Amino acid sequence: MNTLSLALPAATRRLAPALAMLLLMAGVLLLSLLLDVASGPSMLPLREVASALAGGAVERGSDVIVWQIRLPVALMALLVGAALGLSGLVMQTVLHNPLASSYTLGVSAGAGFGAALVIVLGAALPLPETIAVPLAAFLFAGIACSAVLGIGRAKGGQADSYVLGGIALLFLFQALLSLLQYLASPEALQAIVFWLFGSLYKASWPKLGLVAAVLAVCLPLLLRDAWRFTALGLSDERAQSLGVNVPALRWRALAIVSLLTGAAVAFVGTIGFVGLIAPHIARFLLGEDQRLLLPGAALCGALLLSLSSLLGKWLSPGALIPIGIVTAAVGVPFFLLLVMRSKPGAW
Repeated sequence: MNTLSLALPAATRRLAPALAMLLLMAGVLLLSLLLDVASGPSMLPLREVASALAGGAVERGSDVIVWQIRLPVALMALLVGAALGLSGLVMQTVLHNPLASSYTLGVSAGAGFGAALVIVLGAALPLPETIAVPLAAFLFAGIACSAVLGIGRAKGGQADSYVLGGIALLFLFQALLSLLQYLASPEALQAIVFWLFGSLYKASWPKLGLVAAVLAVCLPLLLRDAWRFTALGLSDERAQSLGVNVPALRWRALAIVSLLTGAAVAFVGTIGFVGLIAPHIARFLLGEDQRLLLPGAALCGALLLSLSSLLGKWLSPGALIPIGIVTAAVGVPFFLLLVMRSKPGAW
């Protein structure tokens, strides 16, 4: 062992492999982004895509394809995946439940109901549908998460009460959504189903800015509580013995989850399994230190959704496969693999 290695603090040496893994994940994510932008009905060489992104001289048509059509979609996949990965990690940590995510605990279902309600009402609303649908999705995601918070706090702030409240809301919003689908016209029903599948292809630069702004606000707030989340991951009792106000931390964390979920689903629809799987991958690669796990879950979520977008293009180059179908097709067997390979008692 050399002198420099001996001089490094033990904690720094333990963090070094995890930091290297984060850098590797960021590099793979950049490559996935480039491949996503290059892929489509008209394939573009990677060199041409890189030149267009760097402001180099490329053909006018290629520049338009990259900047106006494909790049917003590819970046939306990264931002939405990061938001879902973060929200899933936070929910699994504060609720001590490896199956917790905004999708499984009713928050995404609330957003879906809000969007479907606007689609059914249609012309009766004062706002255009392009504005009203994401606004309603964001609003009802907040309502769903607020209801989960209310139920949990009414039962003393215990993790089980939040989980049970979320499951109840999931079934409630699914029932209301089924009612709307039953009452909807054929045109509205088609729009509802397509929105519920999830699609990245309505991405635009203003929408990207809104999702990025929510991430820019929420990630530092979560990182500020990183050590509290690490302590809470041990148990409520251990966290309280270290001075953590567990009920307040849960309320604060789930409020941030509602913002992340609302921003994620408002423009692309409901996308399952990313928020469920990404935290487990990040935990497997990085360990339990939330200082690394929070950015790691965001990177894993972004990479999962980016690769799903890429896979959808490769499976059907001329068709727009909703991204939610791809994530479900990939996510279910992958999650079962995680379950089968996990050690007894690990969850």
